[in-house]
Amino acid sequence: MPRILGIDPGSRITGYGIIDSRKNGNVHVFSGCIKAGDGPFPERLRIIFDGLVTVIEVHEPEEIAIETVFMHRNADSALKLGQARGAALCACLARALPVSEYSPREVKLATVGTGNADKAQVQYMVRVLLNLSEILQQDTADALAVALCHSHSRATRVNIARATGGGA
Repeated sequence: MPRILGIDPGSRITGYGIIDSRKNGNVHVFSGCIKAGDGPFPERLRIIFDGLVTVIEVHEPEEIAIETVFMHRNADSALKLGQARGAALCACLARALPVSEYSPREVKLATVGTGNADKAQVQYMVRVLLNLSEILQQDTADALAVALCHSHSRATRVNIARATGGGA
């Protein structure tokens, strides 16, 4: 079963979470945040890229799951978020890792059971699903939720393929 890196991209803080997806459940490996700060925007993109390259080199995930951009009311914020997401994707693609994308609604539905869950509900369910005792930072919990969403989606695809004779 694969090691999955979940990414919650942000132009100031990018959360990441790594889980091992096993037959008997998911196991938390490592998680944290890349804090790009408030400096010049191109420098923040470099920090995100370099930070994720390091995480990938150290923890060797086999698959990547990243949250898609949702439309902000502020177009400038949406553009910056999209560029931060692009920096994260480039870090993953530089290592030729397969990338799956999930909307915030899909992530919430997979982890909480409702696509309209709030941040606190996501944080709580990630702690429960991964049997963690510490309270997670919001961006870290969101990234782990993306990884869990991918693990659940992946398992469903494998089960469907087996049931239809497509193999695994």
